[in-house]
Amino acid sequence: MGKRRPAGDGMVRKREDGRWEGRIVVGHKENGDSIFRYVSAGSQKALTEKLHREMSTYRGVDLTENSRMTLGEWLDQWLEELVAPSVRESTLEGYRHHIQYHIKPRLGSKPISKITPDDVRKLYRDAQRHGRIREDPEYGHALSASTVRRLHGVFHLAMDAAVRARLIPLNPTQGVTLPKKETAPRKILNDAQLDRFMEEIRKDPIWYDFFYTELTTGLRKGEICGLMWSDFDGKQGTLSVRRTIHRRRGGGVTAGATKTGAGKRVITLPPSTAELLQKRKKRSYSQWIFCHPLLPEQPLPPDMAYNRMKTLLKRAGLPELRFHDLRHTFATHALASGVDAKTLSGILGHTKASFTLDTYAHVTGDMQRQAAQVMDTFMTDIFGKELTPWQSGASPAPAVST
Repeated sequence: MGKRRPAGDGMVRKREDGRWEGRIVVGHKENGDSIFRYVSAGSQKALTEKLHREMSTYRGVDLTENSRMTLGEWLDQWLEELVAPSVRESTLEGYRHHIQYHIKPRLGSKPISKITPDDVRKLYRDAQRHGRIREDPEYGHALSASTVRRLHGVFHLAMDAAVRARLIPLNPTQGVTLPKKETAPRKILNDAQLDRFMEEIRKDPIWYDFFYTELTTGLRKGEICGLMWSDFDGKQGTLSVRRTIHRRRGGGVTAGATKTGAGKRVITLPPSTAELLQKRKKRSYSQWIFCHPLLPEQPLPPDMAYNRMKTLLKRAGLPELRFHDLRHTFATHALASGVDAKTLSGILGHTKASFTLDTYAHVTGDMQRQAAQVMDTFMTDIFGKELTPWQSGASPAPAVST
């Protein structure tokens, strides 16, 4: 075995065609042989400048022989060895979708060590304009900005892992400008619509308990479907949220951990909901609070709950909603009724109260306006209108120093 050359070590030469070529050591094979990176330029000065940039990039880096694999090979390895054991099945499927339909068709055959920020930018632009790549060039549709940002999230994680695995010196997705985040207006049922929906679910004895519980707790779809009677404390009037139900690839459902650490929580139920569940428990013959209507040994499939919601909304003459909008409905009405953001954050399973405030800023803004009106009335009652001339548009009297 020859002497191991340090990373960054290089040499230059002039080729027969007159161009200048240089190389630097960027890593080592298992047997100790050097892995080189080659650059060329029309003049010795230009080559020197290129080499200095490359040396700066690879300083302190010692790539492995696997750095010669293609991006597609790395993405497959990353998914199966690093991602699959640590995420929920539904999350893994989302990662696979982005990789299979967007990243690999465009960049999968290129060596991972040669993926550049320009490649990444082109990928995002093309995906946003044309969507998936299939054999039919007309197939596909433009991706939303939010979908492109999710695509970036997957690609960024994969390339970060490649840096840690010593396949590349830097993450090429770092610092790439992304489409502006789109914030779709949240849909909720207002007071009148909520009353109408309640009227409709009362006509459905099979689903009434389910939707009443959802509207009074704001649980995520998978969370409410994953509730077991062992999670319900009738004496204390509480529910422990311990798991969530996901759709399994190929059919069926599976139980997994909550979305976040904060998602595992104990919530205090409204008395009416606790009483409803107490009565339901007496006539239940399943371990699941809300079981499959035809297979009581199994939990209620989330998709079945969503489809039933759509049917009930249509019967009630109400606009279409996502199931998650029932959660937004609960949260919005809770804040408007005076529940503080910290308490609501705990009920919803948010990691931070600040996230709850940001998510429902429209409600807190209305609450602030209401508070201002209350204070205005309060001050007027105490001091009288004649002492608050700014109410009619006049400027307040200047302050007098004492």
